[in-house]
Parts: sequence; structure tokens; C-alpha cells
Amino acid sequence: MPMPRPAHARPLIALPQRYAATTSALRYAAVVTARALADAVVRAGGEPFMMHPGPPDEAADRLSRCAGLLLPGGGDVAPWRYAAEAGAQVEADAEVEVHGAVYDVDDAQDEFDLALARCALSRGLPTLAVCRGMQVVNVELGGTLRQDMGGPAAEHRHKVHAVRVAAGSVVGRALGAAQTDVSCYHHQCVERPGRGLVPSAWADDGTVEALELPEARGWFAAVQWHPEDTAAVDGGQQGLFGGLVQAAEAWAGRGAGVGLLG
Repeated sequence: MPMPRPAHARPLIALPQRYAATTSALRYAAVVTARALADAVVRAGGEPFMMHPGPPDEAADRLSRCAGLLLPGGGDVAPWRYAAEAGAQVEADAEVEVHGAVYDVDDAQDEFDLALARCALSRGLPTLAVCRGMQVVNVELGGTLRQDMGGPAAEHRHKVHAVRVAAGSVVGRALGAAQTDVSCYHHQCVERPGRGLVPSAWADDGTVEALELPEARGWFAAVQWHPEDTAAVDGGQQGLFGGLVQAAEAWAGRGAGVGLLG
């Protein structure tokens, strides 16, 4: 029988860090995490587990100590990973036309994030994927991305815009609304959803702004926007992190305390 856990115990939420060439306070290249993301997890009752990117074959073992996964934003996924004919990935050394707007591609980061997504989905680990994180999940499941949405006039970079959310969806329940304003910073978007993924929110221009996985083994939500930007003052956006942490608490409870801090 599982031992009762302390009331203050927080579920560990894996938050993979991002490689950064420079930072203002450090003399060398760094690994970084957006404070707004970590703050949102803490407000929801979780404990951010800052996970250093590493060998993809170690991702599953390292993730096993956590009760949830938050896949954050970041640079673009390498286009060769989703350039396809009939839905099949091409080889890493194949010649793929790359749009000039593609930036900050890092193969090591891609490999690690894709491995985390693969493991979390196979285990049914509660997962929230944000911006690049949503694109990583889509690519892992065989979907494709638009390398660029059409330049400054068409991209959703430095923009706040409305989204329409599917009634009864995981994202809709977390937000508590069928329409909301969201903070975006993306020049790419989902072109073809991956296996099992279903769009559940859209911008006025038709861009897919959220994906769900109806057959997921555990709680799963993916949003193209950045809920952390406004979560401190918007209960709906904070609700996405609350949904993740609540599901992680249930996961940790089933595992007799595995994935808890405290």
C-alpha cells in the first residue's frame, strides 16, 4: 500500500533546458530556462526539474524520476526531420531546401526533445507542450511544419491575438473558455498534424494553435502560443499549468510517491 505523502510534496515536472550561445551574466555558453515557465509550474504546485539536454538514449531513464513533462519553446526544429514524401522522414544528410527564416537549429537539442516526447507519450506521462514543444511532438508523430508562415505580415511573432477553442477539449477545459487572447512568438506552424493529433484551437487566419491526442494514455495538451507570458495575471493561461500539475500529482500517487519532491 502506498505510504501517505507530505501535504507539501510537489510533483517533479521535467523542464528541458535550452542551449544558449551567450547570456548577460555568464562568461560562457549556457543552458537556460525561461523564468516565466518555471514560475507558472511553481504557482500550480509543481516543482520544475531543470533537465540538462543530454544523450537521447538516456532521456527515458532520466525522465523516469519525474511525474510530468513541460516541453518549452525555443529555436526551430531542423527541416530535414519533417521534410517528407508520403509522410516518411528523410535522412539527416539529405539535401532539403531550408527557408531563410529558419533559425537556431540545434541537432542535439532536437534529438533530446524528440526522445523526451517519444518516452512521455509511450508512458502516458502528463505532458504540456508549448510553441516549439508542440512542433516537436507533431514531428515526432510524423507530422509536418510550415518552415515560415510568410514573413512579418503573416507570422505570429510579438503578437497577441484571439484563438477559438474546441468545446470540451483538454485545452478548453484548462482555459475555462471557448475563446481567449494569447501571446504568440512563432514564425512556423503545423502544416499536417501527426498520427493521432487533432487540432483543438485556431487563430482567425486558420493557423492551428493547439493540438490534442484523444487516444493519449495520459493527460496531454499542446499549444502554439506562450501561456507563461500572461499566466501570472490570466487564470485561464495558468490553468494549463494547473492541468499539467494536477495530472502529475495523480501520476505520482499511482507510483507510490515516485516523481515527488518533499
